[in-house]
Amino acid sequence: MAVFMDLNVSFLPDRSDLRSVVETAAHLGFSTIALNYVFEPTAKKKQEIPTPTPINELIDQLPVVQGRSRPIRVLNRLTVVMSDASHFRPNAPEYRRFDLLAVQPTSEKLFHAACMVYDIDIICVPMTEKLPFFFKRAPINGAIDRGVVFEVSYSAAIRDSTMRRYTIANAVSLMESCKGKSVILSSAAQKALELRGPYDVTNLALLFGLSDGDAKEAVSSTCRAALLHSETRRTASGIIYTTRSQQEAPQGSVDGETPAAKRAKPT
Repeated sequence: MAVFMDLNVSFLPDRSDLRSVVETAAHLGFSTIALNYVFEPTAKKKQEIPTPTPINELIDQLPVVQGRSRPIRVLNRLTVVMSDASHFRPNAPEYRRFDLLAVQPTSEKLFHAACMVYDIDIICVPMTEKLPFFFKRAPINGAIDRGVVFEVSYSAAIRDSTMRRYTIANAVSLMESCKGKSVILSSAAQKALELRGPYDVTNLALLFGLSDGDAKEAVSSTCRAALLHSETRRTASGIIYTTRSQQEAPQGSVDGETPAAKRAKPT
């Protein structure tokens, strides 16, 4: 049985709204979600990278996943929106507080660097505006070879008809270059009503040019590969930050902390 994941659910400061989103995700059958903290540096003032809030401080008891006997797993993710190369800080200790690290480049030069150089897990494709550059196969293949995945989010298409056109056009453009490989589909939901079930998402992915098999992988096995890549990346950096708020899982499982992660201590 496939394990479904949504690795981009917007972090909501209102606890009631956040609880509603998490409960809806569990009810729809998602075993794992990632709360996304967005960091968008500007040249005007210095900004601090956000610190993730432990999930047990936000939700007292995690809901049980529909059709399974275990509670939903909630991770933390940081997305850096880049309009300049200086916005990404290699080896920044603040990045290690998050389970997943993503970037959203806004130019072709930054997209190329994200594909070929940056030590990240996910590259976000803009969905709310016309793509400011064309995808080229060489950097995309470079990212795939490094184990980095590309993310297409669908909630913008639900909010607005113009954004729907941008979402479909940008997604189709990406699929033509990556051939549907190393792609994850996420909601980027800002409220519970913007979440869709895994099978609805895979049907939507057909509009983006994915095959039926690639669409199913985009909400399951490719997400799992992104988590494995993150675990390897954080281990290589020397430290894994862990949160006791996550529910226990079998040792060595991707669905929970590995033995090495449990032994690691933050500095």
